[in-house]
Amino acid sequence: MGTVRAALCDGLISHTATLAGGTCQYYEAMLIDLHTHSSVSDGTEPPAQVMAQAKAAGLDVVALTDHDTTDGWAEASTAASQLGLTLVRGMELSTRMNGITVHLLSYSHDPSYQPLLDMLGRIHAARYERVRAMTERLAKDYPITLEQVVARVPSGKAIGRPHIADQLVALGVVEDRAAAFAGPLHPRGQYYVRYWSVETPDAVQLVRRAGGVPVFAHPGATGRQRVVDDSAIVRMCQAGLAGLEVYHRDNPPDQRARLMELAGRLNLFVTGSSDYHGAGKPNRLGENLTSETALRQIVEQGQLPLVGGLD
Repeated sequence: MGTVRAALCDGLISHTATLAGGTCQYYEAMLIDLHTHSSVSDGTEPPAQVMAQAKAAGLDVVALTDHDTTDGWAEASTAASQLGLTLVRGMELSTRMNGITVHLLSYSHDPSYQPLLDMLGRIHAARYERVRAMTERLAKDYPITLEQVVARVPSGKAIGRPHIADQLVALGVVEDRAAAFAGPLHPRGQYYVRYWSVETPDAVQLVRRAGGVPVFAHPGATGRQRVVDDSAIVRMCQAGLAGLEVYHRDNPPDQRARLMELAGRLNLFVTGSSDYHGAGKPNRLGENLTSETALRQIVEQGQLPLVGGLD
């Protein structure tokens, strides 16, 4: 694996190097990846292992952003401190706008803010009901049960589609999680079930009230589902949106161009990240990265300091 001091894809590209087994363009700066998941939500590795993998990949700064939970923060903080890695504490919220699922990254918010905790409780209950309903639909065609899926969820953790996917893999229905999401669990498929989500502008405001920094995750991911239009992002911006995750593998080039123009027009900062899930997805740590300038804006706007600090 090659070693570089910076890799980034935010318009300041000048070189090419090898990073974590792949090729990435880069310029001199810190290596910052602001979107990863652990087994606390739908990743395959515990938080400490995610931190170890980030260090091994040559990252300087990494964010843990599990879905609708901050339960991995303590373990990740301890591991990052021991490894000499800087940690941004975050979370990925499940929201909805104009009937479209919107994932909202929240960085450096107060995890004890009660209105936010109340919303997370409602999301977790809705996730369980959605898994139950999807499993019932799948059971008509596959030998899957709710009990099997629930058994795959670590104690006290949020249940979700990845746990259904893992059971489908175990049953031999699909080869891996990626195949499950592209097939039986696809949002346009017959087994898919929507679940309750807070409206995105309301979630943006809630994150801000909790002292957090809201960033729209993979906003141009056309391969997943319909994407929200510019007017919807304008409404999010009016509610307090801080940034757009432009550099993500699910945003195709035309969407990246659209989002860069929109970010400039709305004075939003731009981030890039891997959306790492361990063995759950092919995403590699450091495959897309964030500028130090954007990171400093998160530090300035967020309530919580970085674990390990920022030189």
